[in-house]
Amino acid sequence: MLRAYGTANGCLTEYPPDIRPRVPADAVWIDLVEPTDLEESAVEEALGIDIPPREELAEIEASSRLYQEDGATFMTATLIRRGENDRPESSPVTFIVKDQWLVTVRYHHPQAFPAYVRRAMKPQTTSMTSWGILISLLEAVIDRAADHLERVGLIVDDTSRQVFNRSQTPGGRRRRLRGSSLEELVEKIGEEGDFTSKMRESLVSIGRMGAYMSAALDAMKQVKEMKDHRARLKILQRDILSLTDHSSFLSGKINFLLDAVLGLINIEQAGIIKIFSVAAVVFLPPTLVASVYGMNFQFMPELEWTYGYPFAIGIMILSAVLPWLYFKRKGWL
Repeated sequence: MLRAYGTANGCLTEYPPDIRPRVPADAVWIDLVEPTDLEESAVEEALGIDIPPREELAEIEASSRLYQEDGATFMTATLIRRGENDRPESSPVTFIVKDQWLVTVRYHHPQAFPAYVRRAMKPQTTSMTSWGILISLLEAVIDRAADHLERVGLIVDDTSRQVFNRSQTPGGRRRRLRGSSLEELVEKIGEEGDFTSKMRESLVSIGRMGAYMSAALDAMKQVKEMKDHRARLKILQRDILSLTDHSSFLSGKINFLLDAVLGLINIEQAGIIKIFSVAAVVFLPPTLVASVYGMNFQFMPELEWTYGYPFAIGIMILSAVLPWLYFKRKGWL
């Protein structure tokens, strides 16, 4: 899909879709979403550039993601979104700046793009040139990343309360988390840990792109409006650094929480094994007594007693109760 945007009265305006892909002469932003070969060809012919194929977008080398060619600046960063079932989805997005045009090439749908379009269709105080729109778009991406990290923080705090601040039962004992609850917590923590790691990867790639943009803008100091762009870019880079540090903090907190939940699982498993061990010890003496009286010797005085059978049953019960009382006194049960 090819979407073309222009500007009017300080606002972003969208050109109506055309049956035949084309680039309007006064467009400032061309957004290619899962473009077809025909759409790519139309943009390449209008701007005189070569749009990198999808396979090249996934390469992580800086030389493949950040370079200049045919008078255009090519920059690729990994953007993240929450997809179906709240799962994290990350995909590279390429930003191309040439003269008055900004071209974005993407194969997924980050929520920051429609959010920026809705906001930019109202009067703006910032420059609506190619570089100005690019910086504004990255600001929307960073704002969205901050919202995502805030949500991760809330989920981690809620999970931490479930693990460490459990409510008490009427008897004054703390409510225990059972196996199914612990498994759900591990799954939730794992999902947020995966999302946080992908978010940090995205922020690092955007930070590299910001540094490259800064160098490109420094080479255009003679352009008056570039001074404002550089100032906004410095603020953006500080925000990226702050969010990167915060994502690292959340990753450490998630790892600690995961270790804590796994420790609770081990404690629960140890408690189950302890019950089986105590049961085995409790029933061992009665088994020994029953084994003795189950031997087929000819002379066993108790066999001739009138109360021999109740006597044996009593010994077995007593030999089971005494270990149980001992364990209870020691606090092992």
